[in-house]
Amino acid sequence: MFKHEKQLLSEVKVERPNPTYAAMLTEQLGGPNGEMKAAMQYMAQSFRIKDPAIKDLFMDIASEELSHMEMVATTINLLHGHDVNTEAVMAGHIESQVLTGLNPLMANASGYLWTAAYVNVTGDLAADLLSNIAAEQRAKVVYEYLHRQITDQYVRQTIDFLLNREEAHNTLFREAFNKVAGTGSTRDWGVDENARLYFDLSTPGKYFDLKNPQPPQFQPADLGNTQQSNILTTKHDIPQQ
Repeated sequence: MFKHEKQLLSEVKVERPNPTYAAMLTEQLGGPNGEMKAAMQYMAQSFRIKDPAIKDLFMDIASEELSHMEMVATTINLLHGHDVNTEAVMAGHIESQVLTGLNPLMANASGYLWTAAYVNVTGDLAADLLSNIAAEQRAKVVYEYLHRQITDQYVRQTIDFLLNREEAHNTLFREAFNKVAGTGSTRDWGVDENARLYFDLSTPGKYFDLKNPQPPQFQPADLGNTQQSNILTTKHDIPQQ
């Protein structure tokens, strides 16, 4: 069950309409690394998770991604302005101007509609967690690209907030991956001699060695006594605006 709260997770404003940037920002609404993809992927993956803590983590993050969708869509609405004007869109899709009446389109920046093919679900918790870690990292990269291409201070503030939330999700998924180490597809990691082979097909030099292969781990770095990892572990730690 879901409950919609009218207050956005973080305030959204723009300095002025910018239809071209609205088309660009649509990438994070309905693109392959966007908020809709993340929400649907984490929710779909959660359905057969037996570990109650990790199941809750997936659903909590999926629910927050829905709130990110709302923030992105609200920003797009404000950037569109009040009147349809195809000529104001210098790059990106124009469907919002000629098809949806400025309503944010569930598509990427080129106008390709969102598809469930973006969603990765394997049923193996380790594989799904690695997929989610990569998804959060890719989303961060896209937001960084978008941040560089806008001078609107309010849009930048929104992107800054979303970037930091991607980092929090990435950290939580990494911790969950450490928790399931030695289970599922990581149970027999590198036990066969073929797992120790590295084909050096580049000349000159050999830079990698697989004599003692290790499964991927995301242990937090040793930051000493003065700085510890401040990980957001529950929904109650999300800053209230």
